[in-house]
Amino acid sequence: MMISIAFILTVSACAGTQVDTVSSPVAKPDWFDMELVDAQTGETFTMNDYAGKVVLLETMAIWCPNCVVQGNEIRNLHKLLGYPDDLISVSLDVDINEDNAALKEYAYGYGFDWHFAIAPLEVARALGNLYTAQYLNPPLAPMLVIDRNGNVHHLEYGIKDAATLQVAVEPYLAK
Repeated sequence: MMISIAFILTVSACAGTQVDTVSSPVAKPDWFDMELVDAQTGETFTMNDYAGKVVLLETMAIWCPNCVVQGNEIRNLHKLLGYPDDLISVSLDVDINEDNAALKEYAYGYGFDWHFAIAPLEVARALGNLYTAQYLNPPLAPMLVIDRNGNVHHLEYGIKDAATLQVAVEPYLAK
């Protein structure tokens, strides 16, 4: 079954950080319903589980040195913001050759304490098709912010420090 959904792409400036907003007036993306398994806890979750919260999502791989740097900045962001309960971080491993055991070891080894999950093929395809294939290229440090209403906002490619991430997420946390 094929569903046609029109997506709107707008670009706005947010204190020097380019943010692309991809939203759908019809429905949230199908991948929001797809189950992910937290590599650290074994629990399943979906993006829809965090409706009403702000989600910072990065795509990554355990072999990617930029991903470690970006992960440290995500940790710094949570500390900078005082660990708000309504900001959820999710790191999706998009390398099909990696598994939950390796991802768990990676997250634990670096002391990362948010959700880490292997992106199922359907989720990886959706990210690539909806937001560009660059979301499947971890060294570019691709990230999305999903606002409280389920709208998806693209952050510029490249490593973003905690202050830049703060500027990007605070407007959504304030709403």
